[in-house]
Amino acid sequence: MGLLRLLVLAVLASEPGVVGGAETVGNSSEGKVRGASVLQPQVGSAFLAGLLEFSVGKFRYFMLNRPSPEDAILRHISSNASFLIFQIHSQYQNTTISFTKTLLRNTSGTGTDKGLVFILRPEQSMCTWHLETLDAEPVQNMAIPLSYSERDPVPGGCNLEFDLDIDPNIYLEYNFFETTIKFAPANLGYARGTNPLPCDIGTGRDSRWRLLYDVYQYFLPENDLSQEGLLKHLQRMAEVPQVKANAIKVVTLTANDKPSVSFSSLRGQGVIYNVIVRDPLLNTSAAYVPVHTYACHFEAKEGNCSSLGRVSTKVFFTLFALLGLFICFFGHRFWKTELFFIGFIFTGFFFYIPITRLTLLTYDVRLILTAVAGSVGGILLVAAWWRFGILLICMLCVGLELGFLISSVTFFALLGNLKIFQDDGVFWVTFSCIAVIIPVVFMGCLRILNILTCGFVGSYSVVLAFDSYLYTSLSYITLNVLKRALHADFHGAFTNVPFQTNDFIILAVWGMLAVSGVTLQIRRERGQPLFPAHPYKLWKRERERRVTNVLDPSYHIPPLRERLYCRLTQIKELFRKEQPAGERTPLLL
Repeated sequence: MGLLRLLVLAVLASEPGVVGGAETVGNSSEGKVRGASVLQPQVGSAFLAGLLEFSVGKFRYFMLNRPSPEDAILRHISSNASFLIFQIHSQYQNTTISFTKTLLRNTSGTGTDKGLVFILRPEQSMCTWHLETLDAEPVQNMAIPLSYSERDPVPGGCNLEFDLDIDPNIYLEYNFFETTIKFAPANLGYARGTNPLPCDIGTGRDSRWRLLYDVYQYFLPENDLSQEGLLKHLQRMAEVPQVKANAIKVVTLTANDKPSVSFSSLRGQGVIYNVIVRDPLLNTSAAYVPVHTYACHFEAKEGNCSSLGRVSTKVFFTLFALLGLFICFFGHRFWKTELFFIGFIFTGFFFYIPITRLTLLTYDVRLILTAVAGSVGGILLVAAWWRFGILLICMLCVGLELGFLISSVTFFALLGNLKIFQDDGVFWVTFSCIAVIIPVVFMGCLRILNILTCGFVGSYSVVLAFDSYLYTSLSYITLNVLKRALHADFHGAFTNVPFQTNDFIILAVWGMLAVSGVTLQIRRERGQPLFPAHPYKLWKRERERRVTNVLDPSYHIPPLRERLYCRLTQIKELFRKEQPAGERTPLLL
């Protein structure tokens, strides 16, 4: 079979119109791209020759094995096509695509989402390429060739940064905070047999500087880590019409902008990105090769995509949610417990930021130290209230906590992606102003402010606990603010998140808990004092009453030292031996 395959390739290479060694090629048609139907494995001449045969605009699934690389062929290329883009996708195992069997840096690419541009020669109607994988396990792949006309822009046609001469690929990098995509600038289209226009000569309307780049984002279903689901949804992001119909356009870049866009990383959530380059003068467009990420590693031994949260995170937020649930329904009645809860949040949040930015401690150690610091902060706030009893200071902390949550929701839902707030100064000033307005507005009705804080902040802790076990976008309400405080470059990231079934359910639970807690506390506290009395004054008054009131039984209670000595004496009596029984004569005076 191997000899037969070599003979077929030799015959194809000898035919006129077949692409040679390291030629480049492109993809796309004259704006009329075929549907994304799946092409099942064929058993025609391609099978007999040992080749994978493709058709323009048709998706095909196939398996690659390390010992047996494959050669692919595309026949019957339309004479109207000027270039082709062949792209291949897998979930997390790398695949290599090359113009030739000899792998060179400028003629091949390796990754999970890769593509090559084939620039067609005059009269060429057939081209071939080479596919292989170095992974030990078989790799499930999906591939499609797309054709484009001479009027369509060439994705990556003015590449100066990456290895390929013409690079239609999108390069993705991610960390805990952000996911960044980069791509090479495109060039204007050109006919077969002609030379491409220079990339850096002139910036007028007749050059590639007139091109526009639309960046699209597509979210996979929540908690869907299946290979079949990814490959199915990738079909919606390969061709221009389907990208526009299914994805969300995030931003439009001009040729003068840096070809790079950052997004907030969503760990465990599948996201597909693509870029459509448009020629506004000719009203044509072409799509780059889509790229996907889950912001996690499938094969990691610890913290892989299947395990959303660490054990320490689950324990921390579960205990935090139990306390928050108690505060949601009983916080105003148990005032000192609520103060501990508020102090814990404030101290823990502001302690976690410097310890993360300034130290190299592991996550578990930082989480334990944060819990300890938060507990100390909560105890200090309770102690301050018990000793000094200054209600306004305590309510300022309570109001700022509610203001922080409302400000976070505002940026999460409305203002987060506005360009003006990419400036850190503008963002933090606006964020702080919204947070401070809340306690100022409710200054005349402190009990209502306190009950609202108990209901909404306490119930939101349940949302954070859900995120430790099941992905939900609602956790990013506060997590985006924390990321911005921790990472200096996060200000330029788009913070879009999916809002799907899980989020609607958890949002309903959050709203139900908050409304129930607020309603219950308002009804129960009707007719009661606004806030508890000053604990230290009550203790001092009670002590003075016991000292001066001789009729009070507590007045006759011995001092603490005498009571301790009495207790000690009673304990000694338990170990004293009994005296021998016998006749005893009392002393007569």
